[in-house]
Amino acid sequence: MQKAPYRTRTTAWIITAAMALGGCASAPTPENRDGALWMPQQWDAESYQRQCTPDMTPPPPEGKTYVPMAQMRAEPASLAPGDRLSVDVLGDPGDLSRMYVIDELGRLALPGLPVIDTTGRSIAEVEARLSDVLVAEQLVRPLPRVAAVSLVERAGISISVRGAVFNEGTVRIGERPVESRIGQRDGPTAGDANLGRNLSSAIMAAAGARPDANLGDVRVIRGDQWTSVDLSGLIQGTSATNMRLAPGDRVEVPSTHCFDAALVRPTPVTPPGIRVFMSNLSRPAPSNATSAIGKESTSLPYGTRLLQGLVTANCVGGSAMNAHRQAILISTNPFDDTTVVIDRDIENMLERQDRDRINPYLMPGDALACYDSRWMNVRDAVSMVGEALGPAATVILIHDAAP
Repeated sequence: MQKAPYRTRTTAWIITAAMALGGCASAPTPENRDGALWMPQQWDAESYQRQCTPDMTPPPPEGKTYVPMAQMRAEPASLAPGDRLSVDVLGDPGDLSRMYVIDELGRLALPGLPVIDTTGRSIAEVEARLSDVLVAEQLVRPLPRVAAVSLVERAGISISVRGAVFNEGTVRIGERPVESRIGQRDGPTAGDANLGRNLSSAIMAAAGARPDANLGDVRVIRGDQWTSVDLSGLIQGTSATNMRLAPGDRVEVPSTHCFDAALVRPTPVTPPGIRVFMSNLSRPAPSNATSAIGKESTSLPYGTRLLQGLVTANCVGGSAMNAHRQAILISTNPFDDTTVVIDRDIENMLERQDRDRINPYLMPGDALACYDSRWMNVRDAVSMVGEALGPAATVILIHDAAP
């Protein structure tokens, strides 16, 4: 009889310890600095309504002269390293007349002749320069068009892309596999249209335009000139305005500094899909492999939202004991590369009528993590306390429960 209070206190201590451990929050409560959240759906405050005024008038490129797009678009296409040319010299038995490839320095080299710099020059300009060299070397008489130069194939070119794209930097566009090169098996050919050497291809090669891109005022800088190209028709489906690019061009995609949901879908200038990192170690799945999280499940169509990503990670559904799981979304603010961490109660999102307002879009490189409910924490805490105290705790609990 004297040990009953002790046993009662022991039982109460075990239960209290388990409840205390299990009652902890199932997921961390993240804090983000002011201004880190950039997508309207990232806020969860009931009364918060963010108004964003797009910046549609970015400053012009410094030190450059504006020219209309039609003028720049009408300029003859300049040659690039890797372009393949067919040269036919008047009266030549075959020593000089053959197919040539412009080298990595942009030079056209014929045997026994000074090299010809093709940088920034069109085919007509290179043909005129070659004729002058042949006459100067006294290989031909000064007759009209002593050499004919024709284009066989345009190679890929390097373009610099910066601004509101997912991956700024220098990109290659218009590349072709070796087996598909023109003239390899087709015999004599002339002329080529490399449709990959255009503005939309350059933006796609930079991983696509971000949701804050101002596609109505994309800048193309060529030498000391620049022009503005309206690519919004590619998003809206109203037009297919595009522009051929030249080697050394620079592309700048201005930012509106506002999120535009209309740009979060596959288009000719936005990514077709994204890669998202996922982790689901919640019960009853002790590993990502048993959660069926693989390469295919983490590759999602562009425009996927948080709830859809959680379904893909098998974080939605299951037993009632594991209801009200927590989800963590780790994303990046594209304006300043700040890491943003957002927590959501999954069942709360499913139940709310305004779920779309708190259901963020997933961006390339985002990460998802799922946490167990508090009831699962209590269950694990009871198991942990029982394992820590050993069989004695079980005997005490059984003894106390006995009449």
